[in-house]
Amino acid sequence: MSVLLTAKGLEYMDKQAELRQWLEIADNDLAYAEFASNNMWPVPYAIICFHCQQAAEKYLKRFLVMHDIAPPKIHDLQELLKLCAAIKPQFSTIYEECSILSGYAVQTRYPNEISVEKHDMDKALLYAKSVREFIMSFADEHGS
Repeated sequence: MSVLLTAKGLEYMDKQAELRQWLEIADNDLAYAEFASNNMWPVPYAIICFHCQQAAEKYLKRFLVMHDIAPPKIHDLQELLKLCAAIKPQFSTIYEECSILSGYAVQTRYPNEISVEKHDMDKALLYAKSVREFIMSFADEHGS
């Protein structure tokens, strides 16, 4: 059970509610990235890649919560992946996806840090979806 500090004071959230929230905010990041890639002009490649990284980060953190581990407040997908791989060694299969997406956490938010093109965006969208699908396969077996 998690404890939240809100304007009303401390509130307790059961694990299933917390898992739903992690999934919802991750899915929202991915949905925004998909929407922006299809409906904005000019297409904001860097922002879309950032949201793909954010989605993958939240999917990984959701997996940790599934296993009663409080997710650390970090954005490095490779570090989160190590924590997940300690639970399920199969996580090594999404190392490339997480490695590429991890670079979009900070660099895309500042000028002159990274150049992002359409092919980068396409790959980021594909990788974020792959991370989601991979992690959700464990959610099904875990019943969450």
